[in-house]
Amino acid sequence: MLFRYKKSFEKIAMGLLSFMPKERELKKLQQTMHIYEENPDWQLYLWKKGEDFVGLLGIEVQEEYFIIHHVSVNPSHRGEGIGRAMVEKIQQMMQGKEMRATEETQPFLEKCPEQKAE
Repeated sequence: MLFRYKKSFEKIAMGLLSFMPKERELKKLQQTMHIYEENPDWQLYLWKKGEDFVGLLGIEVQEEYFIIHHVSVNPSHRGEGIGRAMVEKIQQMMQGKEMRATEETQPFLEKCPEQKAE
């Protein structure tokens, strides 16, 4: 289940975000967290499985589209479809807006087929 980021989730979010290759350095990680906390167009979500948060998804919302900037899953939970589930859920939440990727998230998103209408 996808939860909107709250300040009380900060340490968990930073831990998950640090699995992104460009977010490993503490200073860069703190700058990224600051963007999500201060800019209302940048939204951070955490994926909860059981009692634990195991995934993170960060987007930037524009009028016609949204950009996925960060997709991260705890390494011990990779291969379980959590990343794909987060992408599918955010597509539903964005109600038909075009989904875009960054250079860093593009390879992962290309592996996630678009959600088909049932």
